[in-house]
Amino acid sequence: MKNRNYLFFLLFGISFCLFACTVEERDVADDTKPTDGGSPPIDAVTFRNVSYGSDSQQVYDLYLPEGRTTSTTKVIVLIHGGGWTEGDKDDMDNFVSLMQREHPNHAIVNVNYVLASVAPMVPAFPNQFLDIEAVLQKITSEQEDLQILPEFGLIGTSAGAHLALMYDFVYDTTDQVKFVANILGPTDFTDPFYANDPNFAIALSLLVDESQYPEGTNYAEATSPVYQASTSSSPAALFYGNQDPLVPLSNGASLDAALSNSQITHSFTTYNGGHGDDWSVTDIQNLQTQISEYIETYLPYVE
Repeated sequence: MKNRNYLFFLLFGISFCLFACTVEERDVADDTKPTDGGSPPIDAVTFRNVSYGSDSQQVYDLYLPEGRTTSTTKVIVLIHGGGWTEGDKDDMDNFVSLMQREHPNHAIVNVNYVLASVAPMVPAFPNQFLDIEAVLQKITSEQEDLQILPEFGLIGTSAGAHLALMYDFVYDTTDQVKFVANILGPTDFTDPFYANDPNFAIALSLLVDESQYPEGTNYAEATSPVYQASTSSSPAALFYGNQDPLVPLSNGASLDAALSNSQITHSFTTYNGGHGDDWSVTDIQNLQTQISEYIETYLPYVE
């Protein structure tokens, strides 16, 4: 077995080159509200660093398309990676450009969440799941002012894909999430790839706020999407590399099996390469096409 130190597990992330294009944007201050309570704007507008909580990291960027309405404008949510301890919504800017180009009638939310740290001690779970919940609740509460329809598609990379899956499988009790695109997300912390390494227990203990779970909880299972998948899970597109040193292909296969057992519509695609940074242009284009198909199928724009 390779000599793996799972403290690195807290530091991995992903970024894709997705052929960014120039988009006209408007910035607002952190405390600026996207609406003034009056008639909704007709023009497209971008709001930067919209606050959804008391922590300075609890902000998102909001991209509203022109001609939006409460009956047609559904929402794509982007969740960055970074091992739950690093990363930023700016890492997803190329995804923003892709979504605006391919799905111009959708609103886009690009999320930051409170990153886990050791000093001071800030655990990731369940806090980051609850951050995603807070974002969607805020967007939903403002649907009339924003002129959007609060139905969501979640697109996450690496750790962000793990958060997207956990939110959908556990916290989306009203079925607002219509699909999840899981790009290289960890799904099973009981996998021997993790569990057989003695340092993994240390890594997991740094990520979990044990006070937020019942006594006796198996934290590896409680925070693993494969153990949370059910018949109420949303359709999911899974994308993995067959030589990934950070998230084993077996994690994708395990989630594929769990979703099949629950009879959830999903796809499972494997690309040659590692944690996304060495995937071919053809594979990246294939990933883009599949995600667009999920948007058109499960989060369609209908006039």
